[in-house]
Amino acid sequence: MKQIRKKVRLILALGLVLALVGSGPLPEDSASPKAKITFAAVGDIMMGNDFPCSELPPEDGKSLFEEAKAIFSKADIAFGNLEGVLGVGGCPAKDTDSSNVYVFRTPTRFAANLLGAGLKVVSLANNHAMDFGYTGKLSTKRALDGAGIKYSSQDGEVAEFELKGVKLGVIALYFGPPPRSIIHPKSALREIEALSKKYDILVVSVHWGKEGRSAQHTTDKNEYFLGEARGNLVRFAHEAIDLGADLILGHGPHVPRALEIYQGKLIAYSLENFCTYKGMSLVDESGYAPLLWVEMSEKGDFLEGRVHSFVQPRPGGPQKDDKGLAFNRIKTLSLEDFPKNCPLFVAPDKILPSQGQDEPHGR
Repeated sequence: MKQIRKKVRLILALGLVLALVGSGPLPEDSASPKAKITFAAVGDIMMGNDFPCSELPPEDGKSLFEEAKAIFSKADIAFGNLEGVLGVGGCPAKDTDSSNVYVFRTPTRFAANLLGAGLKVVSLANNHAMDFGYTGKLSTKRALDGAGIKYSSQDGEVAEFELKGVKLGVIALYFGPPPRSIIHPKSALREIEALSKKYDILVVSVHWGKEGRSAQHTTDKNEYFLGEARGNLVRFAHEAIDLGADLILGHGPHVPRALEIYQGKLIAYSLENFCTYKGMSLVDESGYAPLLWVEMSEKGDFLEGRVHSFVQPRPGGPQKDDKGLAFNRIKTLSLEDFPKNCPLFVAPDKILPSQGQDEPHGR
């Protein structure tokens, strides 16, 4: 009996040794695969204007995002800059009799179009969010709340998301008076630094820069439009990343601008117009409508992305562009403005972390 017990113990011990040897050491990251966050972003959205007269799309704009919603819906988070007010009635807060003054008001029911498109968050920090005063902005927020769309504005909101074990925040800034102003950057930068400690990934939306077809290039200088200060885009973006921002989404110039990679983070200096129905110039580059797709690590580092090309033929609204006009224009501007720091552009629409200044761009 003792011999049998010894044999059993020996067999069990041998089996345990073989099991341990056969399994080998576990890979360091096999316990928990690293998360990858996907972000889709576009520039200005203005789905039609009913002031002073109705210039609204047919069927309340239900088909405006038809060709883009498949991309938005695949992203973990889809973002756009909402130009103007979602409201009914009210008086403009601007002197509309003056030249170069525009106000935008879209009916509140159009908020459903954003939800239907797959958008999850919008910026309300821009020079049209107050077109109908505080009443108009409150109406906009209520409409977005009702549609389940998150937002960030100068009033202090941070759009918060938690997905794949990653906490992500979106904060919106613009070139106007404080708070959250890039013209008075100290306060905005302090907030970015504080928020970066709260979130694993911090996305910063900025409405900035001079406007028009002559405003496509980005330099490390202060910009002005019609005598109004519009910020030093390069300096602010770099300082924001130094203090913890992970992705910078610029809009406002109404034309495409360059992409830059700084400290492993992606900067889009202008995503320009995306869906602007009968409200803005759509001539040549002003009618391009890039949709930026970004894949980030759980720490916010840029992994890869795409620039999906859309265009806006009159009266407006994004349509797929097989010519790749937006991708090619952004590629050219990036190579010219940031030759050492721009992404690697791979036709027809892919962007990758740069491998150095001498790497070939595109094919």
